[in-house]
Amino acid sequence: MPKKLMMLAVILALLVAACGPTAAPTEAPTAAPTQAPAQPTEPAAPSGVVTATPGQAEKMVFLPKNLGNAVFDEAHNGALAAAQELKNPDDLQYLAPASGAAGTEQIPIITNATTQGVNAIMISNNAGDQIAPAAQAARDAGITVVTWDSPIPSAEGEQVFVAQVDFDETGMVMADMALDILGPDGGKFAVLSASPDAANQNAWIAALQDVLANDSKYANLELLDIVYGMDQSEESYQQALALVDKYPDMELIMAPTTVGIAAAAKAMQDEGLCDTVKVSGLGLPSEMASFVKNGCSPEFALWSFKDLGYLTYYLTYLLASGDLQGVEGEQFEAGRMGTYTITKDPTRDVGLRVLMGPFSKYNIDNIDAAVNP
Repeated sequence: MPKKLMMLAVILALLVAACGPTAAPTEAPTAAPTQAPAQPTEPAAPSGVVTATPGQAEKMVFLPKNLGNAVFDEAHNGALAAAQELKNPDDLQYLAPASGAAGTEQIPIITNATTQGVNAIMISNNAGDQIAPAAQAARDAGITVVTWDSPIPSAEGEQVFVAQVDFDETGMVMADMALDILGPDGGKFAVLSASPDAANQNAWIAALQDVLANDSKYANLELLDIVYGMDQSEESYQQALALVDKYPDMELIMAPTTVGIAAAAKAMQDEGLCDTVKVSGLGLPSEMASFVKNGCSPEFALWSFKDLGYLTYYLTYLLASGDLQGVEGEQFEAGRMGTYTITKDPTRDVGLRVLMGPFSKYNIDNIDAAVNP
């Protein structure tokens, strides 16, 4: 039976092959694998809105530009309110130089806090990029570093900046107020700023200059000079008077600093100049109400510093606790203020931002409501 013999031969051949030596391993292919190893990338933002877990112990420092400034006290109160809501068992430290004259005085405060094992530092920067090495040293030590009110220009050492308003918009707001006060025919004005190293002031003034140079609406506004009162009342007062002496045809002082605007308005009031030289800028309603009513400062603007401190604390607490990574696209809930998103900061070459907003303008029609809500 040849068919059966043939089948037995095939089976026998298979058995021999199965019992024979295994094939020698082949050499590894020299060509690149079809899928390259994954390259390190920035951590992806988690989906959904991150909420804080109350009761975590985080040692945190709130560092404004200087002590004795009413708006920074308001921001501190906002941060304290957030700390109470989040039930942080560690007391919030409120540290700052006694004066805003030397912004570099913030540097040893950051350095000391770093050596004392705090978990987070919240900085309103008054020293430009001079503060960056100290901030980076804190980051290298595992400390969360958030800026608020005034960022680190290079963003070195800073995880996220909490911006009170859009810095480019600030220039437009100041130009609009100048036009409102001087009228469609425009006029000459000067800027009384805080310190030359205050990153927020410098950005706002640059935005103002850009608007004046590039928008024909403001062609009749002439910026005469930029001077600095170092965020001190007496120095700002004297700088305002010096501007009057130097520029007899000046009609307006624009001060994007709450210390400067109040000091300049008082100087104009004391010298009986409110009819000829007006004052505007960014001011605290409680400090500016009398100057609005007597005509020295017809209009000014600001935002809520209490909200700014509150938002800053929430963000910093989430970062320090590890609930937030601090990457672009993350969303988080900041208590009563709602949901915010971490984005790229469009006003700097690098850096991340959380934008609070909005501006509020004050004049004779709403100043009483702002002071006594």
